Amino acid sequence: MLRTTLELARPLLLALDPEHAHEITLRSLEAGLYPRAGQPDDPRLAVKVWDLGFPNPVGIAAGFDKDARVPDAILQIGFGFAEIGSVTPRPQPGNPRPRVFRLIGHRAIVNRLGFNSGGHDAALRRLQRRPKLGVVGVNIGANKETADRTGDYVLGVESFYDVASYLAVNISSPNTPGLRDLQAPAALDELLGRVMAARERRVAAGARRVPIVVKIAPDIAEEDLAAITERLLAHSVDGIAVSNTTLTRPGLTGNPAAQEAGGLSGRPLFPRSTAMLARVHQLSGGRVPLIGIGGIDSPETALAKIEAGATLLQLYTGLVYEGPGLIGRIKEHLIAAVRRAEAPSITALVGTKAAEWAGRPLDA
Repeated sequence: MLRTTLELARPLLLALDPEHAHEITLRSLEAGLYPRAGQPDDPRLAVKVWDLGFPNPVGIAAGFDKDARVPDAILQIGFGFAEIGSVTPRPQPGNPRPRVFRLIGHRAIVNRLGFNSGGHDAALRRLQRRPKLGVVGVNIGANKETADRTGDYVLGVESFYDVASYLAVNISSPNTPGLRDLQAPAALDELLGRVMAARERRVAAGARRVPIVVKIAPDIAEEDLAAITERLLAHSVDGIAVSNTTLTRPGLTGNPAAQEAGGLSGRPLFPRSTAMLARVHQLSGGRVPLIGIGGIDSPETALAKIEAGATLLQLYTGLVYEGPGLIGRIKEHLIAAVRRAEAPSITALVGTKAAEWAGRPLDA
C-alpha cells in the first residue's frame, strides 16, 4: 500500500522545484514513510569485496543523502549499500539557486549544487548514533575556498575513519572550480600519497584497513585515461567509481535546461559512462573492483554495467524518475541473468562484455 502511495506521489514531486521535492523525500524517509524490502535478497546477488558483505550490488549514489540523514532507511528499502556525501570539512551553502534542472523527456538532470554540505561534524554525529548495520560508505570532498584541497581529503579520512564502511574520494565533481585538476597524474600522486598515509597511520594504531575508492569523471580525455588508471593502481586504491556527472550534452538539443551550467546525470550519460567503465576494467586488468554509475534507470542498464565491468552499481537520477520500485525490478532482472548464464552468482557476469563496451566511442 505504501509503495503504491509513493508511486502515485511521484508525479506530484516532479511538479515541485527539484530541491524542494528532494527535501520532502528526505523528510519522508526520516519519518519512516517508505516501503521496506519484503524478503531477504537471493544469495546469488551477494557480493563480497573489501572484506565487506553486500546483500546485493545495487547502491545509492552520493548526492542523495549528503549529510547522512537517512542511510538506514536507504538500506531498508532494499539497496545493498548506501553512500552518503559528498561531505566537506566545513559547512558551505553551495552555489546560488536555482541549481538543479530536470530534463524530464530525456530522463536526465543538470545540477550545479557545488558541494552544499552541513560539514563533517554534523554528518559524523549522525553516523556515530546509527547502529553499525549494513554497508555505508562516506564520500568526502573539499571546501570551495580551502587553501589546501588535499588536506581537506585527509581531514575526511581522519574524521570518518571509524564510522565508514569505505571512503570515496570525490575529485570529479564539475561544480567546484579546479577540483577535477586533482585527477591529473602528478596531482593524483600527491593526493593519494597523503590520503593513503593517513590511512596507514590508523592501521598502524590497530584500526581496520578502511577501503579507499576514487571517483573519476566521465570527461577524462581518452588519451589520459591509461595514465590516470595506472596512478590509481600504483597507489593501491581499493576501488574506482566510474563515473561522476558530465559537462557534455550528448543528444540534448532544443532543451533550454540542457544549456544550464553544471553536471549532467541520467539516461544520456549511460553510453559514455559505460564505455569508460569498460575501458577502466580493461586497463586495470580486472584487478580492482569498479563501481558503475551513470544512467542506470532500468533493469537492462543495470545488467549492462555489470557486464561492462562493474562489481557494484550506484544510481540516483533513475530513482527520481522510476521510483523505489526500480530497485526490486533490477534485482529480479539480475537473478534472471544469473539463471540464464547458469552462473553461481552475479559476480560471475562482471566484465563478460567489457571488450564490446570498451570498443564503443566515448562520444557516441
